[in-house]
Amino acid sequence: MPARRRAIEVAAARGRAAVANVGRELANAIADQGLSYAAVGRDVGLSGVQVGRVARGLAPGLTIVQAAELLASAGLELSVRAFPTGRPLRDRAHLALLERLRLRLHPMLSWRPEIPVTGPPDLRAWDAMIANAAWRTPVEAETRLGDLQALERRLTLKQRDGHIEHVILLVADTRHNRITLRSVAPSLDAQFPVPGRRALELLAAGVNPGGSAVVLL
Repeated sequence: MPARRRAIEVAAARGRAAVANVGRELANAIADQGLSYAAVGRDVGLSGVQVGRVARGLAPGLTIVQAAELLASAGLELSVRAFPTGRPLRDRAHLALLERLRLRLHPMLSWRPEIPVTGPPDLRAWDAMIANAAWRTPVEAETRLGDLQALERRLTLKQRDGHIEHVILLVADTRHNRITLRSVAPSLDAQFPVPGRRALELLAAGVNPGGSAVVLL
């Protein structure tokens, strides 16, 4: 199963579990406060039957606003936060960047997109994996560079957890990205010692670059 589809399915399961948990907490609070479903419903503009369905976890379409209102009526406060896990959906520019690299590879090299870093429950994935029978090198693509320190940390963790020695950081060849890369050249060179052009030459010949590289395309 592609890593992104797996991430969406895991997220959907977590969403359903969250709705059920809200229902249980709502039912317990209503009972503790000596309230009725009808009274809570009047408070938020729902019927007692609708509140009862929420309390029993039978309201899959429950919105965050509705959940917050119901819990507030029963003396509780809803807290919702988001945490980074997998990669976000990529746009056409990102896919085009990856395709530019794929077309430069020697025909003997395999190219597989969206390769999981480890496996469930880890939702992270490499944008692509270049490999042959003897070696494999993942690709992380960026169309517009932002926080390079955060990017380096993310790559280091993915390499560690996936037991990967080398990685290709594929960057769109734009003025902004070139300026950004030049601003951190010394520290970046330590993590990506193979020059990008040399890495491209080796990949075009079907040869392992032998180290991490930043490739501008």
